[in-house]
Amino acid sequence: MDMINYEKQIERWGTLEVSVKGKTEGNPFVDYTVQGVFTGKKEQVTVNGFYDGEGIYKVRFMPSFEDEYTFRIQGSFSEEVYVGEFTAVPAGTGNHGPVYVANTYHFAYADGTPYYSIGTTCYVWELQSDELVKQTLKTLKDSAFNKIRFCIFPKHYDYNLGEPRSYPYEGMPMDSSVLTKENFLEYTGKTEGNHWDFSRFNVEHFRHIEKCILALRDMGIEADIIVMHPYDRWGFSQMTEEQDDLYWKYVLARFSAYRNVWWSLANEYDLFEHKTVKDWERYADLICANDPYNHLRSIHNCRPFYDHNRPWITHCSIQRQDLYKSAEMVNEWREKYKKPVVLDEIAYEGNIQHGWGNITGEELTRRFWEAACRGAYPGHGETYMNKDDILWWSHGGVLHGESHKRFKLLHDIMCETPGIGLMPYENSGWDEVCAVPEESTQQIKPVKDYYLIYFSFMRPSFREYHFDDETKFQLKVIDTWNMTVEDRGIVQGKFKVELPGRQYMAIQLKKV
Repeated sequence: MDMINYEKQIERWGTLEVSVKGKTEGNPFVDYTVQGVFTGKKEQVTVNGFYDGEGIYKVRFMPSFEDEYTFRIQGSFSEEVYVGEFTAVPAGTGNHGPVYVANTYHFAYADGTPYYSIGTTCYVWELQSDELVKQTLKTLKDSAFNKIRFCIFPKHYDYNLGEPRSYPYEGMPMDSSVLTKENFLEYTGKTEGNHWDFSRFNVEHFRHIEKCILALRDMGIEADIIVMHPYDRWGFSQMTEEQDDLYWKYVLARFSAYRNVWWSLANEYDLFEHKTVKDWERYADLICANDPYNHLRSIHNCRPFYDHNRPWITHCSIQRQDLYKSAEMVNEWREKYKKPVVLDEIAYEGNIQHGWGNITGEELTRRFWEAACRGAYPGHGETYMNKDDILWWSHGGVLHGESHKRFKLLHDIMCETPGIGLMPYENSGWDEVCAVPEESTQQIKPVKDYYLIYFSFMRPSFREYHFDDETKFQLKVIDTWNMTVEDRGIVQGKFKVELPGRQYMAIQLKKV
């Protein structure tokens, strides 16, 4: 390649990658620095670059405006100072920019388009075979999911005893041939037998993850990246403070310029035996200092919640704490944290031995609708046993359940919300879950312009309403499980809604 290589034109919110040649003596991952300054009429952004192997250093930048930009790349990696210029052109179809918090409890893309999250969890889907990765992407393309949670590190847990396609560091893992379903806990957290150089990254591992992030981006799916997790037999959860910080800076330098990235500091942060709140706060400081685009940030719990009131946390990533209550707690969490509530784990549809992974498709769908009508964003997972131990929740592949088929209808209904987002309407009936458009204040108006009323597991044969005598509403009856929407015409004054006496029904009222 030439001494410098980059595209001369990219989309707004696209990723400009500048590749330059530099020093290879010693350990380029730690011995040298590389930094870029990108300047347009409306912004000047400084970003750290990274070593990508074979004498190549890269600096990535995401322009936030349509503009003419110049850049300057320099650092101890080379005596040369590299300069250039490029044009950021209008965003293409489907490119709405990064997702940010909007209207306190909700999300919108940078261009103002509302974003209604329908998420799923596939912890290490991208670390599977090419065939399985391709299959997962096809499944996602054909689904309603617009967010997926996954890890950078491989995972050691039930149904996850195999080795990944690659590792984040140069070196060798322990001999996994000794692992069985019966003794896997014996190896959890063990470091004996691993031989890693925690100062040298395996660039192929990260390049592959980047290809997966880009594939998700091109399908309009947000990549909710779990940067650390405790399910480990390779020693990645027990690195030193210095090794952790090097890892975080490398990840931030490589991934921050992709518009669809979210940062999840950890999955089940409280299960780490060797990390403290001080460590998590340090990682948060690193994100805030090294991600100039202010991507969304969260941290996920097993049992106790992290303090979601911390200013660096943009939204609550929640695993339900109660065996029975999940979406029912949304009102309380919204009031306590005053941030978007994302229910990343409200139990999974499946049939494995664990209580978090064997609820029905009907119950997971019910939790989705209940959460959405209370003003939150629910997440999906699937854990059906099969002879190959390929479970969607960790490996991806194909979906075998029923709940995922119902989420497009919910997303379509959410997209009909006036403004940005739903909120729970506390002046509704005690035996229904009623949502209205999010408002800046909680004042109760005599009549709202929009109501979405969900009956959950209750099954009334009719309901009667009276808002006032003048307002006209377009009435629709929704069967959330059978995925039907019946237009019942215009209603006014006191009116009666006939219902089929089945569970999982909803009604939608739009002011005419």
